[in-house]
Amino acid sequence: MERKGVCMKIGIYGGTFNPPHLGHLEAARTAVKVLELDKLILIPAAVPPHKALPEGTPEGAHRLAMTERMADALSMPKVAEVSRMELDREGKSYTADTLRAIRAQYPNAQLWLLMGTDMFLTLHLWHDPEVITQLAGICAFGRTEQDGEELFAPQREFLSQKYQAQIVTITLPGLVDVSSTRLRELLARGEGWEYLSPAVYGYILREGLYGTRADLKRLPLRELRPIALSYLKNKRIPHVLGTEQEAIRLAERYGADVEKARVAALLHDCTKKLNMEEQLELCGRYGIQLDELEQKALKLLHAKTGAAIARDVFGVDDEIYN
Repeated sequence: MERKGVCMKIGIYGGTFNPPHLGHLEAARTAVKVLELDKLILIPAAVPPHKALPEGTPEGAHRLAMTERMADALSMPKVAEVSRMELDREGKSYTADTLRAIRAQYPNAQLWLLMGTDMFLTLHLWHDPEVITQLAGICAFGRTEQDGEELFAPQREFLSQKYQAQIVTITLPGLVDVSSTRLRELLARGEGWEYLSPAVYGYILREGLYGTRADLKRLPLRELRPIALSYLKNKRIPHVLGTEQEAIRLAERYGADVEKARVAALLHDCTKKLNMEEQLELCGRYGIQLDELEQKALKLLHAKTGAAIARDVFGVDDEIYN
């Protein structure tokens, strides 16, 4: 669990992630860089101790799925991971309990607890703050230029004196500043996409979260694109977007329907990241016949299952399906 001669550094970033937005993503990215983290664990809370989950909050499985897509968007596959430990634990999601569990798993690591300004300013009111500050250093980041030393300094001094806490504070000037409450309101009005990574926004649309009402069988391209990207690993997104542009060029050259070509391009890899068991389940569901080679060759299956999903979920016509 350690690099040779160097203590492993682990960042723990918890929250309701309701939904996880670009502010969370940039804070996580900056913390990895500033603290030189070897691992970043993102942990959606099941029952936050400090506030009730607002009405209409997606169930934990959806918040976990959105957080996984945000973590993937960091493009740090060997560093960032998502944990469901708080979702699996009964009762309130106390940070002290989470840190104890991580400490037991990584006894020799240096832990850093990441949090925003509001959480930092109320840390002394949390459950077992002395345990929290004993187990982990605190890294607090401000969302705006106003969240600077004027707010940070008094609390940093108080926590240092009372708990001997190790504290790092980071101001992120120019960061997109939106509260989760405001973002949920925007999403219900069909707005707010600019505050989310495309895959997170697409997941919200396809699952109908936060009052969104996308008709999956009649999607305009501006909605189909993020939904298609929500099926992909982040590293595959440039390929699919490039395929869309090439589809436009080829359709124009050969007189094909440009919009249909774009739809086919966006959906062609929609089952690419599924494993063999998941691919075979889809083949059984849609009556897809496989020859002897296909039954063993995972890379061959997504072309057929992707076409089936395109037809069944998104209602594409025969020309696009073929």
